[in-house]
Amino acid sequence: MNTNEVAKSLGVSSSTIQRWVKQLELPMEKNDRGHYHFSNEDINLLKKIHEELQTGTLLHDITPVRTKKSARKGAVKAVENEEALEKVWKKVNELELSINSKADSVASYQLLQHRSDIEELQSQVSELTSQLRLLQEQLAEQRNQSKREKTMVIDSSKERRKRKNMISSLFGF
Repeated sequence: MNTNEVAKSLGVSSSTIQRWVKQLELPMEKNDRGHYHFSNEDINLLKKIHEELQTGTLLHDITPVRTKKSARKGAVKAVENEEALEKVWKKVNELELSINSKADSVASYQLLQHRSDIEELQSQVSELTSQLRLLQEQLAEQRNQSKREKTMVIDSSKERRKRKNMISSLFGF
């Protein structure tokens, strides 16, 4: 039986069965895909565990008989042709070397590209710095000119006031 069938027969979920097997380290057989395959003995053992849990025993207090079963069926296949395995191993090593070589060349190209980008950005920063200095100088020059003009304007307004006051005093405005 598989895990789902055993779980249905015991009235629990399949994850509960899997948890019991793992936590109690039960020596259950697995198929070639890694799924549990339960024999009648395994099912009886799980029924006993379920009954103990129903009576109030905690899972970590349960100590089932742990017997080593024979090797899992379909888990490991014997190598029939060592020469074929050696060829595959050699091919894997060659591919690994070519992948590493390609990765190195890609990384080198990327580093060169980044370096070029950084140099371009540095030149732009230098150009912007020089333009900023020029603008600051122009701003300072304009401020100086505006200060000069303000002093001239203030002086001319005083003269106008004096003339205005003199004219208003004559005519009585």
